[in-house]
Formats: sequence, C-alpha cells, structure tokens
Amino acid sequence: MIKFKFIKDFKEFALKGNMIDIAIGVIIGAAFNKVVDVIVKEIFLPPLSLLTDGITWGSKRWILREAMITNGDVVTEEIAIGYGKLLETGMDFLIIGFTVFLVVRLMNSLRQKSEDPKNKEEVTPKNIELLNQMVEKMEVQITLLKQMAKSGTKN
Repeated sequence: MIKFKFIKDFKEFALKGNMIDIAIGVIIGAAFNKVVDVIVKEIFLPPLSLLTDGITWGSKRWILREAMITNGDVVTEEIAIGYGKLLETGMDFLIIGFTVFLVVRLMNSLRQKSEDPKNKEEVTPKNIELLNQMVEKMEVQITLLKQMAKSGTKN
C-alpha cells in the first residue's frame, strides 16, 4: 500500500507542468550552449584574433620569479600570475552575454508579435484574444458609465 502511494506521489510530482518545463529548459539550454559555443569560437573569435595579430591571450602572465634551473633540473619553480586566461574567459563571457542578449531580444520581439491581437500576420494565443476582448468590453462599459454620470441619469 505504501509502495503504491509512493509511486502515485512520484507521478504527480514528475508530471506537473513545472517539472516538464524545467526538463525542457535544461535540454534546450544544453543544445543552446553548443550553438553559443560555436558562434563564439567560429564566428566572433577568428576576426578578433585577426585584429590582435593572432595573440594567444591564454599564455600571457606576469612572472614574479623566474624558475631556477641547475644542470637541467628545476631547483625552484617559476611563480607567475596568469592574467591571460582571465582576459580570455572575460572576452568569452562578454561575447556569450552579447550573443544571448541578441537571441533573447529576437525571441521577445517574436513573442510580442504573437501576443499582439491587432497583428493579423501572427496567430494570437486564445487566452490573449479572450483577455483583449474583455478589455475592449470593459472600455465600452467605462465609456457608457462616464456618459451616464455626466448626463446625471441613473439606471
């Protein structure tokens, strides 16, 4: 009996709309990550590399102490601050952030077009159409009530 309740509870939890939405979001996010990675590495970085004359930022560093080598053996290790990886990662972040901004902006404009009931080019979801009809009827009622109030008539 407890086993069946557990399974029933799990089904209710797993089949809730939020869980399915989250799962779809994670899957699309993983696929989107690959797209953004290709856009950054194959589209944005090559021209940037051309502009910087092929500098490899990842290997840039400030050497605080040179390595000491005696007879081919390293006596003391080099101590350096590797700022190049930070610059490279920062540039990746800016490019990825800008790319995501452009994609989100495009998606928002498409969503706004589809939710505009006056736009006949796009199919408007039923709930938006119904809400728009309610707003239009309420505006008519408000106008009538204002006219009645001005004329002093009561109904």
